[in-house]
Amino acid sequence: MGVRSGLVGAVRAAGTGGRRVGGAIRRVTHAHGADRSGLGGLIETTAVHSAGDALVAVALAGTLFFGLDVNQARGQVALYLLVTMAPFALVAPLIGPALDRMRHARRYAIATTLLARGLLCWGMAGAVLHGDEVTLLPAAFGVLVLSKAFGVLRSAVTPRVLPERITLVTANARASFAGLIAASVTAPAGLGLAALIGTDWLLRIAMVVFVLGAVLALRLPAHVDVPDAGERSAAPGEGRRWRTLPRVGPVVAEAMQANAALRALSGFLVLYLAFLLREKRFEPVSHTVALGLLAAFAGAGGLAGTGLGAWMKARAPQLIVFATLTVATAVTAVCAVFFGLWAALAVAFVGGLGQSLGKLSMDAVVQREIGEEVRSSTFAVSETLHQLVWVLGGLAGLGTSIVADGRVALGGAAAVLGLSLALLLAGRARRAGRRRRAATARRPPEPHREPV
Repeated sequence: MGVRSGLVGAVRAAGTGGRRVGGAIRRVTHAHGADRSGLGGLIETTAVHSAGDALVAVALAGTLFFGLDVNQARGQVALYLLVTMAPFALVAPLIGPALDRMRHARRYAIATTLLARGLLCWGMAGAVLHGDEVTLLPAAFGVLVLSKAFGVLRSAVTPRVLPERITLVTANARASFAGLIAASVTAPAGLGLAALIGTDWLLRIAMVVFVLGAVLALRLPAHVDVPDAGERSAAPGEGRRWRTLPRVGPVVAEAMQANAALRALSGFLVLYLAFLLREKRFEPVSHTVALGLLAAFAGAGGLAGTGLGAWMKARAPQLIVFATLTVATAVTAVCAVFFGLWAALAVAFVGGLGQSLGKLSMDAVVQREIGEEVRSSTFAVSETLHQLVWVLGGLAGLGTSIVADGRVALGGAAAVLGLSLALLLAGRARRAGRRRRAATARRPPEPHREPV
């Protein structure tokens, strides 16, 4: 009797604590008018989406699809990097334009991506139970594609639910931060559940989480689906074509290119430093501890970038992207000169911060500059571009780890970043010069006066 009453008391205490934590989280997500605009609901949907993705990743951690790590052969890691590009081959030319045509039913599109992932999780549970890789791999591929589709939709919807007191950078950061927290809490819990009940049941739990996310998506406000009457229209035929960099305008193209440099740096650092720390001993730290510190510092950098984005009140996201690229270039150069374990950890932190903060700011530029008609297509193109450069940066890091030490590798990375920054600034200066000349040409000539 005493044990039973103790268990009941523990359950009640846990329930009370959970309600208090949930209430605190809800107050944060619904602050500054986010409850009335619908941003709070979108943030909560994002958190549930990230929790479901974390459960899927944990459940499949031991399978062929997600089983590769940095301790395996370089050829296998390179193959894995190329495989991660596959979902994006569909996201840009197919899914982006399709989502643009569904802008009047975005709540249902978001809910559909979540429900479809729930059904795929149910199918994967059976495949894992029976060792059916023929079913497992296509289903896992589908989960990846739909996850990217959700990300594109969330970015496209955010301006529709933006409160007056919050900037786009802050709104994007809040959603990303909620996703990071949800995934960070869910992943360890998923590991424990996988050990207790098996990965098949963990995938069934993930299905329930995705269904909950679909319900939250359907409860988003109706104005998510209906464009404003005064929304500017795209150029004739623009909404029917796949967007490319020259067609998004110079402001968006600049932000995408600067963020691409930051993403390439992140991919390069992850693979280069992981193999370097595995092969080179930094006394008195062991290889395992060094790799753990690398992962911790890179993750902390991403979290810090998201936190900065949520804290910043700046309404100039393009300036944030350029400032982030400048800081990343300088820190990489300094770490090349003073290379060692702490320099490697410092540049990993800056790489994570740059990727996170640059992405938040670039998303804000796209949300501000691109009309509703082609916003999803533009986000799909940017996601594809940035995944491509991340993979290329990773492959470059993989190859560099064979032939170069830390000083040479980071020095080369700093030089490439510096060149990218110089080219972007030169392009901006050229456009400013053309605008000045155009303004001068349009100015009416001074009236000719006869000498007295």
